[in-house]
Amino acid sequence: MEREVRVRFAPSPTGPLHIGGVRTALYNYLLARKTGGKMILRIEDTDQNRFVPGAEDYIRESLEWCGIELDESPWNGGPYAPYRQSERKPMYMQYALQLVNDGHAYYAFDTAEELEAMRERLKAAKVATPQYNAITRATMRNSLTMPEDEVKKLLESGAPYVIRLKVPRKEEIRLKDLIRGWVMVHSSSIDDKVLMKSDGMPTYHLANIVDDHLMKITHVIRGEEWLPSAPLHVLLYRYLGWEDTMPEFAHLPLLLKPDGNGKLSKRDGDKLGFPVFPLRWQDPFTGEISSGYREAGYLPDAFVNFLAFLGWNPGTQQEIFSMEELANEFTVERIGKSGTRFDIQKARWFNEQYLRAKPDAELAGFLLKALEEHNISCTPEKAEKVAGLMKERVSFPQDFWKEAAYFFVAPEEYSEKVASKKWNAQSVAVFEDFKNELPSLADFNADTVKELLTTILERHGMKIGQVMQALRLAVTGAEAGPDLMQIIEIIGREETINRIETAIAKLSQYTTAE
Repeated sequence: MEREVRVRFAPSPTGPLHIGGVRTALYNYLLARKTGGKMILRIEDTDQNRFVPGAEDYIRESLEWCGIELDESPWNGGPYAPYRQSERKPMYMQYALQLVNDGHAYYAFDTAEELEAMRERLKAAKVATPQYNAITRATMRNSLTMPEDEVKKLLESGAPYVIRLKVPRKEEIRLKDLIRGWVMVHSSSIDDKVLMKSDGMPTYHLANIVDDHLMKITHVIRGEEWLPSAPLHVLLYRYLGWEDTMPEFAHLPLLLKPDGNGKLSKRDGDKLGFPVFPLRWQDPFTGEISSGYREAGYLPDAFVNFLAFLGWNPGTQQEIFSMEELANEFTVERIGKSGTRFDIQKARWFNEQYLRAKPDAELAGFLLKALEEHNISCTPEKAEKVAGLMKERVSFPQDFWKEAAYFFVAPEEYSEKVASKKWNAQSVAVFEDFKNELPSLADFNADTVKELLTTILERHGMKIGQVMQALRLAVTGAEAGPDLMQIIEIIGREETINRIETAIAKLSQYTTAE
């Protein structure tokens, strides 16, 4: 019988969640939903020195904003609770002691000074990477080199110690990765990692394996940076007798800087002007604020769609996917091996597509909120018309106000560049007739307004192209925008007349005969 797919996202509460971490959570979630499995969140907080207040809440809020639903977590419980490693502390020692009793781990009593002296000796001997390993352990103070009664005495006296994994000296360790295929590492390149620290807390390596086993995790999808640790984890599964139920591994490619040189960092985002965190974050110690995609105006579904494509592709030309569609199409095998360049312009493009696909009534909500902040009253109907007209021209919800303010506020300044080129006596003569005859229109709409303007132009022997930019300048103050006749329809008859009169008065210095 096939095991139920159980995946987990296991962040540490050491600061805000990086966009790469969100992608890891997303890929785990998509696999769970694709297979009808379970998505688990476990907080890996064994390193209490690096704990940052507020980080756990930030992780929770980020995943909720993205629409990544958790089946089991510290916040909604589950059959394998608790889901914070710090609350699971009592259970790890038994597994460390099991490894010691079976000859796969040992007690090490070395002081910080002794460890430093060992490293210095190895450096002096021109050893490239000084390690506590199968060779150097023989010269150190541990239960493999000390008499049994001395070890017993030290343990009984409460002397500080750590428990280290006893890595074999000459062994080829093989691991099948779902993305990279077979990975082989020689044990001589692995050091005797600490499994239990002197404060009684497990290290990541032991806690991670024990928890994944006890929580029946079937697939471990995590970042490429954990690939060097994978052979060590294979040894732990083997030594604990769990190799038969060991999860399948998939190590995700790195998210690269936009130029492709190295891993994407917060510094890159700061320098190039884009967020690397899903939500805004304020450092509780320094007060430093980092921007977030939510606050920058990205829609969660657009952000998720963009993120899914940073390393994965469906093998088709389709780019716009709902979360449900992503889950249906997702396979780990279609994740690439090489790192993916981060392209903020593509993120912006996704946001534009999602905004344009929304009903005008929903987009009007973004505009109405901004109008309220500016103490401007507006009917939902008018806001809907404006949003519908402007949606092809915006990238973010806040752009509706930025780009469409002239629908609600008459221009006070005019582009000198346009005025000097396009504003002249002939166009003003047309505008005088236009504003004077607008009240006579029985039915005021874009079509009738255009008909009137065309009639007046014919009378003056002019073409529409000769006055359109100057008329736009008078009505909106802008150089470009959507269909001007529709703008005039939305602004209304009286306001259009007032704006043309104001422009004629304010731009009189440009009114010269050609």
